[in-house]
Amino acid sequence: MPVEVDLLIIHAGQLLTLSAPAPRRRAGLEDLGIIRDGAVAVTGGRIAAVGTTAGLAPRVRAQREIDAVGRVVMPAFVDAHTHALYAGSRIDEFERRLQGATYQEIMAAGGGIMSTVRTTRAASDEVLLAQTSARLQRMLAQGTATVEIKTGYGLDTASELRQLELVHRLAAQGPQRLVPTFLGAHAVPAEFAGQADAYVDRVVEEMLPRVVGLAEFCDVFCDEGAFTLAQTERILRRAQALGLGLKVHADEFAPLGATGLAVELGAASVDHLVCTPAPEMARLAASNTAAVLLPATGFGLGAHYAAGRAWAQAGAIVALATDCNPGTAPGESMPFVIALACRALGLTPAQAVTAATLNAAYAMGRADQVGSLTPGKWADLIILEAEDYRELAYRFGGNPVQQVIVGGQPVMDWQ
Repeated sequence: MPVEVDLLIIHAGQLLTLSAPAPRRRAGLEDLGIIRDGAVAVTGGRIAAVGTTAGLAPRVRAQREIDAVGRVVMPAFVDAHTHALYAGSRIDEFERRLQGATYQEIMAAGGGIMSTVRTTRAASDEVLLAQTSARLQRMLAQGTATVEIKTGYGLDTASELRQLELVHRLAAQGPQRLVPTFLGAHAVPAEFAGQADAYVDRVVEEMLPRVVGLAEFCDVFCDEGAFTLAQTERILRRAQALGLGLKVHADEFAPLGATGLAVELGAASVDHLVCTPAPEMARLAASNTAAVLLPATGFGLGAHYAAGRAWAQAGAIVALATDCNPGTAPGESMPFVIALACRALGLTPAQAVTAATLNAAYAMGRADQVGSLTPGKWADLIILEAEDYRELAYRFGGNPVQQVIVGGQPVMDWQ
């Protein structure tokens, strides 16, 4: 007797299951678990079974059936590092960078992060929700079903709490799964100019206790022009004591030692990792902390890339993300990130796919829920307008995603 299921996808030319356990390292980064002429059965919003069409289709009776006609079917993308909730843009600063100004020079002149802080503080909830919803919709159209969203454009208690509350409102609207991260230590706000330690006091003593229950992670930007290693350690240890997961922006412009600190504290991820010293690279690679690489940021800055191939060869848990933000990476496309990671970071197409799905899910504590087509996980998957997954790396500038399914429900279809 056939088993009743809600949805059956058949005749996938390449069904990328990524079914082996997370996280993936070294050779595991290349293992996409490909099934030819594959099929996926979905019930209750979750993966019920995967296999060949010939093996699976006769065993189920589906309320709805999708014929993938030889195309690629794979897990939806997981974007493990974004700053997607903000108002306005920094297009004027982009033009200044084209004329030779550096990121640090713009930041020192009151621009950069503080520019977006001013526009975000001034924006109404309705404006912030509308602008962020539009970004999330563009992410969804290009195959991203799970998105981490950081605060950090408030930098005072009320504004940071508002950002977290807005992330929860956006999550309730769906269909994407949103993961809120507190980044109150994104920059020292203008009202604390020259008083960075006093601002850290505010983060530790006032903000962190109040974000518990709203944020899942605490992040700190530890780098030149941002927060020192000592300040970072103070914030992260307090966050950990309060039960928050840890993340760190590190080694984007200067190595201050935050990568080693993150490993010591058991952080979920360290992100950027452009100029990480060899000893800290080895230490991170040997740990269970993910290395989240952000090639679109390098593209936005004109040339500033992490050594992706070296990270993979060292045995790191390599993940990819857009770093969607108004200053250096105003883009929402994970397919573009994959294409760029293969060209600028030296990853193979298979490594980049794993880094954008299963390892990205691991980097924000979701590997047991999304990132692979494994029975029991959420049925978040995409169908590509391609017969070979390597098209994700080979093509760029368009949208290779033909259909998006989240929780077993089709939410985007370009057919």
